[in-house]
This record gives sequence, structure tokens and C-alpha cells, in this order.
Amino acid sequence: MTIKDTIKQKINQVLKKKYKLENIEFQVAYSPQSELGDYSCNVAMALAKKFKKNPLEIGQDIALELADKNFTKVEAAKPGFINFYLSEKTLKKTLGEILEKKDKYGEIKAEKKLKIQIEFISANPTGPLTLANGRGGFAGDVLANVLSLAGHKVAREYLVNNWGNQVKILGHSILKDKKAEYSGEYINQLAKQIKGDDAFGVGLKGAEIILEKYIKPAVQRMGIKFDHWFYEKELHEKGKIDKMLEELEKKNLVYKKDGATWLKTADMRKTDDKDRVLIKSNGDKTYFLADIAYHWDKFHQRKFDRVINLWGADHHGYVPRMKSAVELIGYQGQLEIFLMQIMRLIENGQEVRMSKRKGRYVTMDELINEVGLDVTRFFFLMHASNKAMDFDLTLAKEKSQKNPVYYVQYAHARICSIIEKSRGKLGIPTEASGQELKPTEKELIKEMIKWPELIQEVAENYEVHKLPFYAIALADKFHNFYEQCRVIKNNQVVKDRLNLVKAVKQVLENVLRTLGVSAPEKM
Repeated sequence: MTIKDTIKQKINQVLKKKYKLENIEFQVAYSPQSELGDYSCNVAMALAKKFKKNPLEIGQDIALELADKNFTKVEAAKPGFINFYLSEKTLKKTLGEILEKKDKYGEIKAEKKLKIQIEFISANPTGPLTLANGRGGFAGDVLANVLSLAGHKVAREYLVNNWGNQVKILGHSILKDKKAEYSGEYINQLAKQIKGDDAFGVGLKGAEIILEKYIKPAVQRMGIKFDHWFYEKELHEKGKIDKMLEELEKKNLVYKKDGATWLKTADMRKTDDKDRVLIKSNGDKTYFLADIAYHWDKFHQRKFDRVINLWGADHHGYVPRMKSAVELIGYQGQLEIFLMQIMRLIENGQEVRMSKRKGRYVTMDELINEVGLDVTRFFFLMHASNKAMDFDLTLAKEKSQKNPVYYVQYAHARICSIIEKSRGKLGIPTEASGQELKPTEKELIKEMIKWPELIQEVAENYEVHKLPFYAIALADKFHNFYEQCRVIKNNQVVKDRLNLVKAVKQVLENVLRTLGVSAPEKM
């Protein structure tokens, strides 16, 4: 149980015992200033309106009931926050826990273990993976890592859209006829390999080659391993779309109008505002119907409890209808969709233009070749997916501590050097033995306490961009500690400090592993 969980549990016990209250919403957060403690809770202010009483008085009453060995003191402060001060005993206990759990430190036990699928990238097999595909790729991969650490069973999936109009357009592009839209050297190579005059058939062959020659190798280079590659073609050839339509008809969820077949998505007014076409008046099935069949396969056939889709920003208008459809087929609140906003590649202050259809783009392979996988992943992950991002290529190439990746990795390498130098040296007790820990030592341990709490938080809100910033903060705390406290003094090792840096090394490794970034021993 994390410190945050302990605080919440104790407050709920007090509320039940003292006030006969349950299910009260309140937050436990990190205190903004050290003089205000380490954790802060707003429960008194949440109760002030209910009791028509000064929140500070309520906070003082509750604080009296919260004495605990984890804290040196618990006190209320204006306007009514309850502040918690971690004890030195708790800090030292955390060190022991980290050294004992090692790479398991950060794992938490989910209240309810879920079977979760994350579908991400899913770029059309019409060209190499571009930088835009990297946003969802790295975010999805790290989110899967976090949810696994949080105790869930997670599967990564790539949907291969090897059917429909985009395949036909690819075929026209390979045939270089008037309907061609894609261009580039890869199209020229495909034109030499594939013969035929049927655009769709040529497109299918082209999509297969692109997937095997360009997409799958790029995914591997990105450090991503999918559990399943699902082919849209399978939905059509195995009759899954027709079966889905039959299921919708049984549930009385469709109707015919103007020669077309419609789904009653407007019935779900919370998510969509109008009905949507499933089969056009000319008899063509829409992509929407195929997508419903695909999600039916996820929930009904493969029994996922939750499905998370990471899509490109151009799918914005598609989200409401997809959520409505999934709710109509019986899976309310089980589909979550997040949009990856646009990105720009910036070099020397200038934007590098990208367009797959015009043949001017930067591939993931090219970027990884330029700056390396560690830098690529870290830089992508530093940006919230719901905001546009600029990838600063100039900074990414910087091989110094100005580069946040190097700053974090250097902390790990520096610790490895300290541990190596300590081998064979005579150990001496810490100079802090019997005394309080130094302020920088305390701050370092407190930062490590946050790691499992961050995993818990990100498993709930999916904000994976907080992880690289945590890595930077931990590295920063270590560098501050290193400048003020010696681990090796007069050719002798200060034992407790050696254990402290070993713990930092372990947590840094755990964080970097979760991010899919290496932890070098030398730099």
C-alpha cells in the first residue's frame, strides 16, 4: 500500500467512526512547500459546506485522529488543509523496501484485475511509418507497461487496415494511373515488383509488402512488441461483418431509410447526436460497420474488460459514433479513445514539412537513425498526447546534460561509477548515524516514494507524459545529493549512503525500463 493509500484509508476510517460518513470525495496531493509537510488533504474543506462549519476547525478535529507511525506530525493549516509530515523511520523503511523488491518496486495490486487491450499505431499499410505514427506508438507501449505494473493483464494490438478504399488508392498509385495519390521511392519499388491491372488486387499485394518490409521492422526498431496483428481483411472474408449486422438487427438497432441501412446511434445522445449509415444506398458497407464488427470481436469474442484505442487527431469526429455503437451493443463505459494530436519536426528553428501522400516525409527509421531510440522515445513521451508537440531535433542531437535523456542516464551512469569505486573499500558507519538524515537525502528518498504512487495515478488517468518528468526530477534530486553528500570519504565507504545510491539506481532503472529507455552503466 502506498503512502497516499494509507492516508486515504485512515481518513475514511475517521469519517466513518467520527462522523458516520462514507463515500466522501477528497484528494490527497503532494504539498507544494516542504514547510507544509509532504502530503496534503482537502477533506475538511469538502465537509465544510455539509457541516456549515469552519474547515480549519474540522481539519483540526480530524488531524487529532490521524496519528500514525508513518508521520512525525499531522496538523491542520489555513484554510483547512490537513498536512502530513513523513517520519525518518518511514524514509529508511522505504530504502529497505526498494532494495528488497528491486525491479518489482513500483508494482501495485489492482483492486480489480482487468483484461485490457490497447490498440495503437494501426497506420494504413500504404507507406512507411512516419513521425506522426510515433506518438501513439510510444504512448501505447508505455501505457501497456504501466497498466501491467498496476496489476492488469494487458494486450497490445495493431489493426492492419488491409481492405477498402485506401488499398485501392495504393493500387492506383503503384499502377501510376490518374487516380494515384501516393508517391515516393517505395512506390517506385513496388511498381517494379507488382504486376497486374486490377487496382484493388495490386493494392492488396502492395499493402502486404509494405507491412512486412517497412512497418513491422520499424515497429521492432521502435522497441514495441505487439501481442496481436489483426487484419481487417479477416472481418470481410470470415463473414464477421454480416454476422454483426444480423446481431444489430436482432437487437432492433437498425432501420432502412432512402435505400440505406442506418444504426440508431442518436439513441445514445450522451455520445452521438445523429444516426449513422451502415450500408449505403448502393449496397456498399461502410467502414463504420466493419469497425463495429471489430469491436464486437474485441469485447464479445475475446472477452476484454476494457479497450483503449489511441487514434490520430483526424479521427476527432469519429469518436462519438464509435462510442455510441459500442454502448448500443452492450458494453457501456468499456471503450476509451484518446486522440494523438499533430506534431512538427523542428530543426534549427525551422519546421521540416511532412506529407506521406506527396512523398515528402520523415520516417521513424530515419529519426531513430539520426538521434537513437532512447532519445526518440523519451522526447515523444515528454508531451501530453492531447496537445500538439514540436520535436526539437537540434536538442535531441545534443550529447550533453542539456538533453533531458542524457541528464537522466548520466545520473544512472554516475551511480554505477560510485558503486564500482566502492568495491573492496572498508565500510564505515554513516556520519548521519543517530542523527537526522541530511535534507538532500530526505528529498531523494521522498522522490522515490512517489514512484509506485505515480504508477497508480497514470494507470487511472493514462497521462504517460508524467513518467519522463518524474525521471528528470529523480535525476535532479540525485545530482543535488551528490554535490552535497559524499558516498566515499577518505577512501572509505559510508554504508548507508551507498545503500541510498543503490536504491536510486534501482528506481531509475525501473522508470527507464517502463519508458523503454536504456540505463547505461557508462557514458
